Amino acid sequence: MMMNQYNFALALPEIFLLIASMAILVIDAFSKSPRRTLAYALSIVTLIILMGMTFAQWFVQMQGESFYGLYVVDDLSHLLKFASYIAVLATLIYGREYIQSRDMLRGGEFYVLVLLALLGQMVMISAGNFLSIYLGLELMSLALYALVAIRRDQVQATEAAMKYFVLGALASGFLLYGISMIYGATGQLDLGAVADVLSAGQVPMMPLVFGLVFIVSGLAFKLGLVPFHMWVPDVYQGAPTAVTLVLAAAPKLAAFAITLRLLVEGLGALTVDWQQMLMILAVLSLAIGNLTAIMQTNLKRMLAYSTIAHMGFVVLGLASGSATDQAAQASAYGSALFYVVTYVLTTLGTFGVMLLLSRDGFECENIDDLKGLNRHNPLLAGALMFLMFSLAGIPPFLGFYSKLVILQAVLQADHLWIAIYAVMMSLIGAFYYLRVVKVMYFDEPVHSYNTGHVPTSQTSVLMFNVGLVLVFSIVPSGLITFCIQTIARSL
Repeated sequence: MMMNQYNFALALPEIFLLIASMAILVIDAFSKSPRRTLAYALSIVTLIILMGMTFAQWFVQMQGESFYGLYVVDDLSHLLKFASYIAVLATLIYGREYIQSRDMLRGGEFYVLVLLALLGQMVMISAGNFLSIYLGLELMSLALYALVAIRRDQVQATEAAMKYFVLGALASGFLLYGISMIYGATGQLDLGAVADVLSAGQVPMMPLVFGLVFIVSGLAFKLGLVPFHMWVPDVYQGAPTAVTLVLAAAPKLAAFAITLRLLVEGLGALTVDWQQMLMILAVLSLAIGNLTAIMQTNLKRMLAYSTIAHMGFVVLGLASGSATDQAAQASAYGSALFYVVTYVLTTLGTFGVMLLLSRDGFECENIDDLKGLNRHNPLLAGALMFLMFSLAGIPPFLGFYSKLVILQAVLQADHLWIAIYAVMMSLIGAFYYLRVVKVMYFDEPVHSYNTGHVPTSQTSVLMFNVGLVLVFSIVPSGLITFCIQTIARSL
């Protein structure tokens, strides 16, 4: 472990991303291109360089702490950062034509805001202290608020941004208040130091329990769990589809990271308490998410409610980790990590298809907009059908295995009835995914899809995206084992 308290090499990806973001902002100010081609190209190059940096650190096992524990680098941070780069890269490529056709490139701020949101996510993923967690969270959130409102002339987007901002500020206040309560009880801000103080058993329980409730509430908002979920469908529907994908993918990885850091690394001594809270949130999320999604006619809103249900599954994995058995703990948390990574991968492809269809003034937002898609573009219809089957958890698709490992962790924790309940909710959830497939293949077309001029880059990324889902559907064991080993080495 590298113990240099000012080891800037550990934070090299974040430093590079900050400099690159500012450089792109300045360079774009002198650009006359209405398509902002230079800003787009530089953003793509930045992400590719970041992937190389993180992979190099990962390959040479560069790990440790820096800035007096504020910043932590381990296998978990390498994995989640690399996945975040892929998610943001795919998002920018998928949304390239969409944001151009909707006059969202009056300046290059779209690309800069996406990169700054990524910077916040990277800080969250590598946070080892309450302060750095909150710093990263606010950096990500402020950039996302601006992205949701980027179409200032559209009432729906502005309304969604206001809802997101007000509720997000409230959730940040919850989290900050919970952190202050834990700090008041333990006198520590570093997660490792907090864990040591709690293990000593000399801390009064009352402020700890109050602080824990507020922290779990703040995390539940960021994950979109019931009853802190009301922003999710409104923001998903109101934001431009390209921005919805920004919200739906990489931030989920960062939210999962701070949940692990806060609850497992920092508050592990209170595992029994926060696992009970997470179990309640998971049960509610599975029910409200799946049942409400059935009634939706807007595709983005349906996917928003399905996200709530999927996050319920992720939380089930976190709520099933053993506080005493390290092997069982790694298996449960590794299952949750596998679920969130595969969910983000599948979500990228799903919104990618919507973005490819949403060109030339046509918004592919309603389920009816997909009627007869197979007759006009069998390739996109087949890709979306494959992704819907995976999200529904139908065997042998990838989503089935992600649900299976979570259910195994739940059963290992002796929560039989919770496992049965989760299976029932998954069966209900399969309905709205299969309805999309039925509409594409069996209904009469209502639109003449102009999909003949889809850029090769977007089609190639979509095929690669779906290909990854296919590969992991065929051989999921490698990624499952890798996620479990990553958790075992990091926590």
